[in-house]
Amino acid sequence: MNRQSWRSDRLDRLGSAIFSEVAGWKAAARSAGLDVIQLDIGSPDRPPAMGIRERLAAASLRPELYRYPGTDGSPVFRLKVAEWFKHRFRVELDPEREVLSLMGTQDGLAHLALAVTNPGDAALLPDPGYPVYQAGLAVAGVETVPLPLTAERGYLPDFDAVPDVVWDKVKFMLLSYPSNPTAAVADLSFFEEAVAVAKRRGVLLVHDNAYSEMAYDGFKPPSVLEVPGAKEIAIEFHSLSKSFHLAGARIGFAVGNPEALDSLRALKNNIDFGVFLAVQEAAVEALELDMNAPDPVAPEYERRRDAFVSAMVEAGWPIPAPRGSMFAWAPVPAGWSSRALAKAMLAHAGVAVIPGNTFGALGEGYVRFALVEPEERLREAAARIGRFLREHAPS
Repeated sequence: MNRQSWRSDRLDRLGSAIFSEVAGWKAAARSAGLDVIQLDIGSPDRPPAMGIRERLAAASLRPELYRYPGTDGSPVFRLKVAEWFKHRFRVELDPEREVLSLMGTQDGLAHLALAVTNPGDAALLPDPGYPVYQAGLAVAGVETVPLPLTAERGYLPDFDAVPDVVWDKVKFMLLSYPSNPTAAVADLSFFEEAVAVAKRRGVLLVHDNAYSEMAYDGFKPPSVLEVPGAKEIAIEFHSLSKSFHLAGARIGFAVGNPEALDSLRALKNNIDFGVFLAVQEAAVEALELDMNAPDPVAPEYERRRDAFVSAMVEAGWPIPAPRGSMFAWAPVPAGWSSRALAKAMLAHAGVAVIPGNTFGALGEGYVRFALVEPEERLREAAARIGRFLREHAPS
């Protein structure tokens, strides 16, 4: 029988398949008898607070919550987002026009280009940056223009280095601080500059603020919407996955410019029917708890950071201490490529990480550690890595 292929060519443009490849490496390591310490995927290892789980459980028994929820998000959820945003960032939001529910920020970020661009447009994406950014552009037929982030600049972009001819074709610019994968942070003065650039260039400024509640050493990440006039050209994505450990529940939200949110809403109205209302109830509880009796996750991850960085120094691989996110971004020892080190470290030490080139060309020479294990397991991971480096140094 002569039949056509049932695989779209656009799937080949989605970028690296390293996450599934690392899953294969982990399976092989376990088959060889290794106890694998999983520092690869940024999936929280703790459940949500008991109050959040109890509200989810109770809501799941209410028969009226099993109707189609609608893409916008329930009025109660959108109002609570607006209240939390004012509490956290001192920014007023219109819950009707400036808040949109999402099935996690990945949902919104993956669909954004389809909603606000046309084929042939371009978008500026951070390099290194989260892979879903590029995947969304690939599906939409939009050109990816890398925005270089280097250690020398603290992983902050140089907007002046982008040529005028590039700005002329760019529809939106995406930033993310605290950053995945680099763990870099940015202060409000940086966002003031970014907003000014976006206004001058006439582009939409998109900020992925998924790790807004995960920063250390007393730093509180700002929102781009704190900049006066930012809502004229900016939207921001937030997630309850990391900060409130609701990763499996799949809920987040986008806020900011009503026109851009209307475009994303119009697309999603034709794709899905929104987030399960019981999950929205759990999210409301999470935001209420954070405003009234906060139990932040940041101190736990700061302790993990301190334990891991200290243990890595003892292991002979000093790595920079991250100031935000749940990740550590580490230059690989001399003689290794990112991929070769990640694969060998898993095969010989049973420690799973993600090679840096997964996140863009400028990620080569780095690996990303996810601090999603308790402190004792992180110390054990560092000890294993130290033995591995002593026994398997490149010739």
